[in-house]
Amino acid sequence: MQNFTYQNRTKIIFGKGAEREIGSEVRKYSDKILLLYGGGAVKEYGIYDKVLSSLRESRVEVAELGGVQPNPRLKLVKEGIELCKSENINFVLAVGGGSVIDTAKAISIGVPYEGNVWDFYSSDKLIEETLPIGTVLTIPAAGSESSPGSVITKEEGGYKRVAESERLRPEFSILNPEFTYTLPDYQTASGAADIMSHVMERYFTNEPRVGFTDRLSEATLKTVINNTPKAMEEPENYSVRSQLMWASTVAHNGLLGTGRIEDWASHDIEHELSGMYDITHGAGLAIIFPAWMNYVYQNNVERFAQFAARVWNLDPNYFSLEETAVEGIRKLEEFYRSIDLPTQLKDLEVEITDEDLEEMSEKCTESGPVGNFVELEKEDVLNIYKLAQ
Repeated sequence: MQNFTYQNRTKIIFGKGAEREIGSEVRKYSDKILLLYGGGAVKEYGIYDKVLSSLRESRVEVAELGGVQPNPRLKLVKEGIELCKSENINFVLAVGGGSVIDTAKAISIGVPYEGNVWDFYSSDKLIEETLPIGTVLTIPAAGSESSPGSVITKEEGGYKRVAESERLRPEFSILNPEFTYTLPDYQTASGAADIMSHVMERYFTNEPRVGFTDRLSEATLKTVINNTPKAMEEPENYSVRSQLMWASTVAHNGLLGTGRIEDWASHDIEHELSGMYDITHGAGLAIIFPAWMNYVYQNNVERFAQFAARVWNLDPNYFSLEETAVEGIRKLEEFYRSIDLPTQLKDLEVEITDEDLEEMSEKCTESGPVGNFVELEKEDVLNIYKLAQ
């Protein structure tokens, strides 16, 4: 088990009516904020009105910026930075899912910085100062509500990159599972794949004797597997939605990675896919993760067999060790298909050429190999894309 330091300062306010505390929480930091959100759903389903009501009760002045898209764009980040500077705003409240929260984090980096905020996504430049942010979560998926990362897409070239710093953890996050009742099935399913991927990026490690976090990870995966179909069948089942929302946060708040060497190759590989084709991130992961597994499982067959036995309840005495490992991968693909997610590139409504696969592989590894479970060079990444076809 690796040495580690774990600290997560995000205050989680969870449950029915949690949104009533937004105004009082914001007021601890500022009386003038940027309210950031995505499309019309936040307004259509009454979440926007509840947020504004709480802010007004606490006498918080609001400037608004909507229009955040999935795979959030650098252009809107820059628009938010300029708005905050011109209006002398020093706090950002994100109402939405991971794309909105990641955009808020990017804005928070860019306001105190004199250069191009993309510098922090395209290099190892240290994030030294940020604005504080808060979140009101509406889509359990990305885990950005308490993570130290932000993912932004640069339109020119389709580059999708990550900036990370403990400074990017939100000050507080409001989690009311009722806010997820109106999610379309596809978003619920894609969110589930995203949550599972955050766990699996940590679970598949070569670090020995990490049984405690293994068990935590397996419990989180089984929670998502058991509750996602129920959420799609009963969208207003509060218990089910609660399980998924909390699993989303725990999957990516850093706890499950303590003492382990994490991988993250599948995310890097998928970022090229969604950066170029603007597909839903969770759906892209449902395609890439099984392909990555099939490519690398022989590096540590025992761990993949453990995944199959503990997560999918396969009897390792019935199969050989390798057969158990392979069957576990098949079970994951089967689950994704059961919730109507794509599991191959050909399932997408886009044309992906061999030249595109080459370009994505080149961009993915332009700073060096990706992953830690197995270090992957350009040709490895290309082979994984081909397995995913």
